[in-house]
Amino acid sequence: MRWILLVILYILIEFYAYQAIKTITKNQWVQIGCLAVSLFILGYVIYVFANYDRSVGPTKYSLRATAVLLLALVPKLVLVLFLFGEDVIRVFVGGYNYLTTTFFGGKDTQYMPDRRKFISQLALGIAAIPFAGLLHGIFKGKYNFKVIKHVLYFKDLPIAFDGLRIAQISDIHSGSFDDAAKIEYAVDLINEQETDLILFTGDIVNTVADEMNDWIDTFKRIKTPEFGKYSVLGNHDYGEYVTWNSQQEKDANFDAIKDIHTKIDFNLLLNESVFIEKQGERIAIIGVENWGHNFKKAGDLKKASEKVSNEDFKILLSHDPSHWEYEVKKDSDYYHLTLSGHTHGFQFGIEIPGVVRWSPVQYVYKQWAGMYNEMGRYLNVNRGFGFHAFPGRVGIWPEITVIELRKEVKPS
Repeated sequence: MRWILLVILYILIEFYAYQAIKTITKNQWVQIGCLAVSLFILGYVIYVFANYDRSVGPTKYSLRATAVLLLALVPKLVLVLFLFGEDVIRVFVGGYNYLTTTFFGGKDTQYMPDRRKFISQLALGIAAIPFAGLLHGIFKGKYNFKVIKHVLYFKDLPIAFDGLRIAQISDIHSGSFDDAAKIEYAVDLINEQETDLILFTGDIVNTVADEMNDWIDTFKRIKTPEFGKYSVLGNHDYGEYVTWNSQQEKDANFDAIKDIHTKIDFNLLLNESVFIEKQGERIAIIGVENWGHNFKKAGDLKKASEKVSNEDFKILLSHDPSHWEYEVKKDSDYYHLTLSGHTHGFQFGIEIPGVVRWSPVQYVYKQWAGMYNEMGRYLNVNRGFGFHAFPGRVGIWPEITVIELRKEVKPS
């Protein structure tokens, strides 16, 4: 039933889009060609997803089908908005013409005005903008890596760690990669930052551990800095979005995913903490398993913080930013800096510093990308290293975050 409703919706959108083509050109071959392309796309997408194997999960084929569907659908949604708006006006005008003709002796005229060619041309021109944006996102945007830097000041930062530089990456989603050279470039970009500590905040794969097989050597090239490399799990790392033949098979995959972190020289924190030390002072690195308001709740903040005191400066790794909103920022223990990911910024949005910052994901997550601060407690939501579901990024680019911690000095 769900698929039937989606197909009906697609056909309705196609019907409206076809009206724009008919208004602009009377050439039947052009009209038939547009319909043929639409039917081919619909058939292709139905074929791919009808043969979707839940024991395998997302593949490059399903990602490609999603890309084709969005390329066909999103521009036509723009057409629908324009043509529907025009139809509303046409209905009012038609109603007015009917009333004036029937009851007030108006001229006998065509009740419903024809569609205006100008409106259809304008709609097509504007629809070309998201189409071009999606194309760029698929072929360029998904590997348009950006280094985003923040400097944070804390009164209680141990003086020995004044100037500590942290690199955060998140949401690798290795099963989606299709360009080894671009991933090599991104790893080089991480190494060029020459940070003191590297932290990864979950989702190393889409579903299964085997996705990472071809990328172990690449990610192993991330240099281990002075204070090490630490990581946590994300919701995709539990293998819960596919069908397994047995619980034993699922458990084996989970163990293999945890082992990936060791293979690339990351210290995986499973509801536990470690300390980094310098000149007799220390900072706690706390890692929780995934805790999401709408996702798996394996994270245990209290257990992870058992060895940490209130006086310790704390950096918390927690994949889903809803954890910060619902638990962390309200906790009686003071977590100075929380690092998350998960949202990808929806891989779609508009970010112009100081002007506009918007993504559909903001209607689901209060904290969805970038740095947030409430009462001196900071949260950084990394926009993600990789991509998932849609094989592209539009306006929300893959991110490597560099955070510098500074000691806030009291004025003399």
